Amino acid sequence: MKPAIPAILSITLLAGVATAAIAYSGEDLAKNARLTIAQATNVALKARPGQIKDKELEREKGGSGLRYSFDVVSNGIMYEVGIDAQSGAVLENKKEGSHPD
Repeated sequence: MKPAIPAILSITLLAGVATAAIAYSGEDLAKNARLTIAQATNVALKARPGQIKDKELEREKGGSGLRYSFDVVSNGIMYEVGIDAQSGAVLENKKEGSHPD
């Protein structure tokens, strides 16, 4: 009996997609955050509707010192949206400069 290659490939691809969907830079800091990446993503997209191109959790001055940072493309322009990982406050919502962080 031949193995069901398409079925195995589909399961493997789906597992990879699920992993990619939750992985982000700084994920090891999540245990210190009150908000999850999903909650912070919702706040960021309400503040700046668009498509998220990159996301990270980082220690940075301002707010609680722990923030989710999103690169969001909106109307063809890249914005950086920073969400406090403790309070959910929008700390930053501005057009990316010529030398993004």
